[in-house]
Amino acid sequence: MLPAMSIARRANRFRHLAAVGATAVALAACGSGTAMSAGDRQAIADSITRQVKAAYDLSKPNVEQRLLSLYPTSGRVVSAAAGQVLTSRDSLAMGIKAFWENVGVNMREPKWIWDQMIIDVLAPNAAVMTARYHIPHLTPRNQPHTLGGAWTAVFEKRDGRWYVIQEHLSDLPTMPDSTMAMPPGSKMPPGMKMP
Repeated sequence: MLPAMSIARRANRFRHLAAVGATAVALAACGSGTAMSAGDRQAIADSITRQVKAAYDLSKPNVEQRLLSLYPTSGRVVSAAAGQVLTSRDSLAMGIKAFWENVGVNMREPKWIWDQMIIDVLAPNAAVMTARYHIPHLTPRNQPHTLGGAWTAVFEKRDGRWYVIQEHLSDLPTMPDSTMAMPPGSKMPPGMKMP
């Protein structure tokens, strides 16, 4: 029988080796982000920023299709918003369509404004973006109104393009006076949930 101290040391050594092994597996799964230069990280952040801003440019046609283009056509997509979790691209597509047909079409002269966009590049094929935005527009009665919120999205690079594979959306609370400017930290669409 081994003394209690020897058993404790072996258990600690096993826990340490298990932690080191788990870290190595996680880094291997992401690709080693530590070997990336600051320039590489900035290039990835710039690429994601351009792609997201182009998809959310409300002045261009085919908004629904451009928003949906941010999500992969195969594999699981997880979207959490308004107390619900969606786990398929089809469900996400229905949510975007429902939002655009019931809310988006009623926005007159909408403009998507990104208040803040923070992108952490984890590896050459993985990044996380947290952004705040607001969408000033006119209602069908020509009254000023603003939607807004925050969006956190995990991006994965597949076939040379960045796709959202997980996201969490939080809408700003509805303001009693819709003519007030929305404070920084607004939201509505990525997964396009109703406010």
